[in-house]
Amino acid sequence: MTESQPLDRLWGIIEKFRVKAVITADPSPRTPSGNFFIYDCDRSLHRRLVFLPHESGERAGAFELCEDRHLLVAATVTIGGPESLIARALPEEVMVDLAETSDLAAVAELLVEEVTMPRCGGPAVFGRLCEVLVIRLLRHAIKAGVADVGLIAGLGHPKLAQAIVAMHEAPEKSWRLETLADVAGMSRTQFATGFKEVLGTTPGAYLSQWRLALAHLELEAGRPLKAVAARVGFASPVALSRAYRRHYGVSPREARSDSTPAELSRVA
Repeated sequence: MTESQPLDRLWGIIEKFRVKAVITADPSPRTPSGNFFIYDCDRSLHRRLVFLPHESGERAGAFELCEDRHLLVAATVTIGGPESLIARALPEEVMVDLAETSDLAAVAELLVEEVTMPRCGGPAVFGRLCEVLVIRLLRHAIKAGVADVGLIAGLGHPKLAQAIVAMHEAPEKSWRLETLADVAGMSRTQFATGFKEVLGTTPGAYLSQWRLALAHLELEAGRPLKAVAARVGFASPVALSRAYRRHYGVSPREARSDSTPAELSRVA
């Protein structure tokens, strides 16, 4: 990245953790299932968006409609699985008044159109539009500072974001605290203290979490353990296996052979 290029805070995570969206079938008018909703608020004549990133969407009643709320879209949206770093970085509920965010409102209108006027290829179009909307929603979350602690807060920090993006883009690199502090343009002490305060964890612990999250995706895709270890920054397959077991409770081999896809998503 050159000095003339703006910092892309989201590319490294969106590239790895894909957005998946499924329209909720026959949602109840009072307690629709899902974790992503767009509705009209009759009294205020405002359209709102609600995203519950920590919910899997399997449990009805996580979001209740009042009498003045007219549901337009109900869906289940996941970003790299229900326990992904991105989902956990967001607050339990993200509510946006679409009248105040024109960039989100434009995509939301297209989503409403796809749901209310179904056409050929609708589910595919809906999924792609949701990916665009989630990226814009993450931009909004970073800019608005919706989280005081965590990844979103870190990406919103002008200096810490430099180091976080560097780790995202090159997890295989042997990052040292001094090197990351230099990337952030901070002293070693300022960086270590600031990182812990803003992200709620140490730089080393965050880097390990990021590497393990990437390893989980790579292993789930069927790539060899040895190749994955080198690709995400572990010194050896043994080191990756040990860290994986400590974090997920199972070894990579056990996760592959004994777990169903649904079970894998729960430990992601």
